[in-house]
Amino acid sequence: MVEALTIVLAAGVARGWRSALAGLGAAALALAVAVAALGPALTVIPIDALRLVVGALLLVFGLQWLRKAILRASGYRSLHDEDAIFTRELAEARGAARIEHAGLDWYGFTLAFKGVLLEGLEVVFIVLTFGSAQGSISLAAAGAAGAVVLVAAVGIAVRAPLARVPENTLKFAVGVMLTTFGIFWAAEGAGAHWPGSDASIAGVLGFVVLASFILVRLLRRERRTQLRTAELRA
Repeated sequence: MVEALTIVLAAGVARGWRSALAGLGAAALALAVAVAALGPALTVIPIDALRLVVGALLLVFGLQWLRKAILRASGYRSLHDEDAIFTRELAEARGAARIEHAGLDWYGFTLAFKGVLLEGLEVVFIVLTFGSAQGSISLAAAGAAGAVVLVAAVGIAVRAPLARVPENTLKFAVGVMLTTFGIFWAAEGAGAHWPGSDASIAGVLGFVVLASFILVRLLRRERRTQLRTAELRA
């Protein structure tokens, strides 16, 4: 939602708030329709098959986020910078040709719509997977809605990218959580029985956190060695 806010702010500042907010509203409506349409369909899938599919999908997202977070924490990738992204989006939006349709700037509308839709699809995915696996899509949707309202309220108040939000830390935490639940549910769906049932989630979480921090330390050490070697060669 922080990334979506950055794109909407760039579209609003550069192209006009009416078009940006119209794109935001259209994307939010499309995402709500996706939840309403796909949610009931997931509830008819047998629970074991559902957990296997959901666990596998969570691992795809979780490991992707976790990999990027580990590379950023170890210095192999640059940290996510909302100010830089906002500046880039703003420059591109100001340089685009102005084409109006139905009283809206088409570029501003499309920019906001695309940004919110693409970032929001990840939110929809998390809502549907966690909600369906735990039998409460409405509760998961309420949690996501709370995050949207919080980010939107702060964005309206400051009208600037939320650069001070520790987004890289948040993504690391989310990657750990998605990977943990992915492992747990995929194993359950495949027929495994965890000792202590749901209490085993804490053990899986500890394993993922420990493995992540070990990887960060090893990669940091390797990165320092590479930098020292490069300096000596120079």
